[in-house]
Amino acid sequence: MNRPSDAPGETSDVVIVGGGASGLSLAHRLAATGTPATVTLVEAPDGPRRPSERTWCYWDQDTDDHDEAVSASWSLLRVHGADGDAITLDPTPLRYRMLRSTEFERLVHSVLARSPGTRVLRATADTVRNTAHGAEVRCTTPDGRTLTLRARHVFDSRPRRPLPPARTQLMQHFRGWFVRTDVDRFDPAVADLMDFRVPQPRHGLAFGYVLPLAPDRALVEYTEFSRTPLTTEEYDAALADYSRDVLRLGALAVESTEQGVIPMTDARFARRTGPAVFRIGTAGGATRPATGYTFAAVQRQSRAIAAALRDGRAIVPPPHGRRALAMDAVLLRALDAGRIDGPDFFTGLFRRIPPERLLRFLDGATSPWEEWGIGLRTPVGPMLRTAVELPFLPRRSHPDPRTGDRHR
Repeated sequence: MNRPSDAPGETSDVVIVGGGASGLSLAHRLAATGTPATVTLVEAPDGPRRPSERTWCYWDQDTDDHDEAVSASWSLLRVHGADGDAITLDPTPLRYRMLRSTEFERLVHSVLARSPGTRVLRATADTVRNTAHGAEVRCTTPDGRTLTLRARHVFDSRPRRPLPPARTQLMQHFRGWFVRTDVDRFDPAVADLMDFRVPQPRHGLAFGYVLPLAPDRALVEYTEFSRTPLTTEEYDAALADYSRDVLRLGALAVESTEQGVIPMTDARFARRTGPAVFRIGTAGGATRPATGYTFAAVQRQSRAIAAALRDGRAIVPPPHGRRALAMDAVLLRALDAGRIDGPDFFTGLFRRIPPERLLRFLDGATSPWEEWGIGLRTPVGPMLRTAVELPFLPRRSHPDPRTGDRHR
């Protein structure tokens, strides 16, 4: 671990605020390229401000520089419709990959430790502001000292609170159990991406999510897309029913848990708050509004920032294209208005669209022609009605439940 400084004020080329997926990914990318010369990553110290261990998943075609932190991957995906029918998908050449935050942090910290100009500072970032010559971050160290970090550029990944005004705002909220069963119950080659064989809420949709880690171990989650998160007791009741009545796991032990909430919103996320301060990750709009997937967009964003800094520029490009955001806004509104049946909608996409193309679509990597073809396989009438309505809807503030770092 790199040693934090005792100085009351320090200067770096770049300060990155936050040690989640986006902060770690950008620090990793900058260390790998060696540009700029000095980078400080500010991570929350141990305690209530430091997030618990999380899971991040993404799909990729090739091996990458995160491979040694990947704890599991799957070549087949499965979706269960509300009617019980299962759709097994082979998204070759893509694979679905799973990272645990602890392993990813360990990987990144090992890279940073070998980079002479890069260091990790354990402190609480209190304020971030632009200055006449760049920006500064005021921090509080674990022993209570105040430390001022000055930099040419600051990249801030702290969650936005409150969220920007939006026409539609749902929440993707979930709780997961890491379970071990008494006998083998799971197929380690197949990940259950969406299982709609669970009772559906009055508003929104719900599904199970199963990532097998071994024949007798898996991450089993209950997820909802709706306006309001549940209590921990309600999640646990739903997970117990799903494990017992749907998956029929029998006797099991819950070894650990994870829980979180992420926004699903068509809000406009500003990626720059001044000449020298930028927002990255979910704070900068990297979460895909209609799915919650974030990790792949964070990698694209980090690569682009590193390339720009290497060329002497400071930019944070849009994480998602305009077409993707426009389609997501229509889908969110149609779901929120109850014009489409969520389980039928998503199950239909997986039934009718080649899996590799659909996953590229979810990552925003499809052509306009491919997207047109996908659009024709959705409920055209309700979607068109919603698309016509959207420009006339006002953007307004919504209640902002505490957001968490989703594993996607």
